[in-house]
Amino acid sequence: MIDRLRIAGAKTIAMDLEFTHETNVTDDNALIEAVGRARGKTVLAATEVEKGGRTDVLGGGKLLQELGSRAAEVRLTVDSDGSIRRFAYSYNELRNFAVAIAETATGHVIPASRFEGGTLPIDFAGPPETVKAIPYSDVLLGHFPPDFVRGKIVIVGASAPILQDSHVTATSGSGQMPGPEIMANAANTLLRGVPLRDVPGAVNVGLIVLLGFAVPLGSTRLRRRRSLLDALALAVVFAVATQVEFNSGVIIAFVYPLFALVVGVLGTLIVLYVGEAIVRERVRLMFSRFVPAGVVDDVLACADENLRLGAVERDCTVLFSDLRGFTSFSESQPAARVIEVVNYYLNEMTEAILDAGGTLISYMGDGIMAVFGAPLEQDDHADRALVAAREMIGPRLDSFNAWLAEEGFGHSFEMGVGLNSGVVMAGNVGSTQRVEYTAIGDTTNTASRLEGMTKDSEAMLFISATTRERLSTSLEELSLVGEVDIRGRTGRLSVWTIWPEGVGVGTNGQPERPVGRSAV
Repeated sequence: MIDRLRIAGAKTIAMDLEFTHETNVTDDNALIEAVGRARGKTVLAATEVEKGGRTDVLGGGKLLQELGSRAAEVRLTVDSDGSIRRFAYSYNELRNFAVAIAETATGHVIPASRFEGGTLPIDFAGPPETVKAIPYSDVLLGHFPPDFVRGKIVIVGASAPILQDSHVTATSGSGQMPGPEIMANAANTLLRGVPLRDVPGAVNVGLIVLLGFAVPLGSTRLRRRRSLLDALALAVVFAVATQVEFNSGVIIAFVYPLFALVVGVLGTLIVLYVGEAIVRERVRLMFSRFVPAGVVDDVLACADENLRLGAVERDCTVLFSDLRGFTSFSESQPAARVIEVVNYYLNEMTEAILDAGGTLISYMGDGIMAVFGAPLEQDDHADRALVAAREMIGPRLDSFNAWLAEEGFGHSFEMGVGLNSGVVMAGNVGSTQRVEYTAIGDTTNTASRLEGMTKDSEAMLFISATTRERLSTSLEELSLVGEVDIRGRTGRLSVWTIWPEGVGVGTNGQPERPVGRSAV
């Protein structure tokens, strides 16, 4: 084989065959003589290498040196996934087979300093069988064109899978590449000046850190869907950049940075999911105090991704209420008792509002603001508001006064309620630290002023004409109080009321005080 290749003009003959089995003197001498005739052209594979690079190929290094040949180790560098992508400079100080081939072909020594980190990436020419091959028997019998090997590096070795010298590589896909072809690609990588180079390890570490933290840091104020889109965009950009750099000869670690990105995305999604769940539950608890429990989910469904209710113009009925004479009462009571009274009163009135389907907007001391018809639309918002108002000035106020008597306060209260209907602007208002749901506009202002005007009246409830127009029931119970001037409005407003049970109404629409009962 060596003689045939030498005569055909092969530049370098690399025998990727094991020389470890004992033969006989005749065969050994025949091989030695053939190697001698191909002086300076042969590289013989070694699989057993002692420290210092010593081998037993043809009896050791001294005879090889006399013959002008050399031994080289054929150990392959396998990555953690079982693929071969790199090759080492040496093993136990004996040159790698590919390094020895390149040195023999060029006549120049390749310094170890070219192997950064001890290995170099193989620049594969393509998938298996890219490197041309001819059968061993054809060469042995001389049945091949000499031009096929003239002036070329020839590697002799096993390609049949049964000989177990086939391996998975970066370009073999699901198949395998024969060991001699891997060595051919590795030697060609050196002969071409090592066209592929690894970026410094610090760059890969930086990319791992960058991609690992990019989505978590960039998504602290985003939602889950946006985080997924950002991660996908970042992965595409990184993949394209890695391929572009590879095409220019620079190898950037791909798997570990991408894995860090995936871990970062999963961690971010978990944090955002848990955070949103906590916020949603907090908002649920908040809304459950201000709207009926049965509509909390519907209210949350109307909220945006930040769980805020956007501003809308909506036809609503606004309710304001206030406890009469509470300021003077509180001045004569200890602070703890005052808070106790306020809490009992607000609890009674809040239940009346929520039971009627209203939304509690705010407490203002002993005052209450509520709205009917927002955030969820209610066609019967005026009727609901009237139901709540009647409950407040009737059974709920009676219950509150009865409790005061039981607690020994020796005091009873009356209250004022104002109802007005119209278009309001409802939504969340406030700063980034604190937001509140509210309803603003002329309708709200008028409702507040109507409640304030009850202080100078015998009635505890003032209902505007706009609310009366929207009522579908109980119109026969309404009594006209009269037309009043409302501060901030140019025209006069008709005001109606409902007198509590037991209070008669005279021909002038005003209450007739029953004997032994104070006017309300």
